Amino acid sequence: MSIVSVQTDITVVDSATTLLSLLDNLISLAVDPPSLYFDLEGVKLGRHGSISILSLYVLPRKKIYLIDIHRLGTTAFSTTNSSATSLKTILESPTIPKVIFDIRNDSDALFSHYEISVDSIQDLQLMELATRKGLKDFVSGLAKCIEKDSPVSTEAKAEWQHTKEGATRLYNPKKGGRYEIFNERPIISEIVQYCARDVALLPGLYNVYNAKLRQPGEKFWQVQVREATKDRIKLSQSPGYDGQAKTNVCGPWDKKSIEQAIDDWNNDVMFNALHDEDENLDDYEDNNWYESDGMSARDCIGWEEDMMKNGEYF
Repeated sequence: MSIVSVQTDITVVDSATTLLSLLDNLISLAVDPPSLYFDLEGVKLGRHGSISILSLYVLPRKKIYLIDIHRLGTTAFSTTNSSATSLKTILESPTIPKVIFDIRNDSDALFSHYEISVDSIQDLQLMELATRKGLKDFVSGLAKCIEKDSPVSTEAKAEWQHTKEGATRLYNPKKGGRYEIFNERPIISEIVQYCARDVALLPGLYNVYNAKLRQPGEKFWQVQVREATKDRIKLSQSPGYDGQAKTNVCGPWDKKSIEQAIDDWNNDVMFNALHDEDENLDDYEDNNWYESDGMSARDCIGWEEDMMKNGEYF
């Protein structure tokens, strides 16, 4: 089974006409589950490089758009349709969820070059880390997550790996490639397939991790993911952010911070219970995770005991 099915259109957006058509297809989309899955490719992606392509999978439309940022430049984000919708307003919207794997360098590039401050981001890398059993010291890469957690067939995973390896040889200087390949026009077929297949696999990973986070007793980790995602975005926009820092492989949670977060969480739940405020922390009910799961202080204490019994993190 191919990752990008025959029912999925791949469209290169490199003109005002195709851009307006795309924007018209982004109106009134479902938010639960999210409809938009995206990724950026570029030359040294970040504040010191450039964005070449924004890959966008619009799941309900079964369409993958490769938006040519290299050619369109600022107009890719500033152009609005008759409904006043632009890529900038969508990326910055707090009510339209967007799914990506590791927002940090993508956020850095969007903010540094186009003054776009992304919002309502669902970071699959953090979702995987939160739902992982055992140690949470280091984050996983996309390849590992696809191999371990993607619901697609073994054949589809092999197809994705083959496409990735072929593209890597084209753009990775360590393998004889060059990043400028992303700026060659027309976009070569190997890069088209690489970009398309990356975003095509994101919905499957989202469904796997989101299902785990929605299980009873997981409200704590929903909140941790949401706050860590906001922290990533804030960090990526800071003057001292380094997208190539070795510490980027470290997760946002260690044993001490988890224990402190649990204590704070239990205190909040107990405070609300004592004040007859059985709202289950409604202020966190956004970005898709808004269904009450019957969380109580006893659930939180149980988590901590389980962690201590098993000798491992959540």
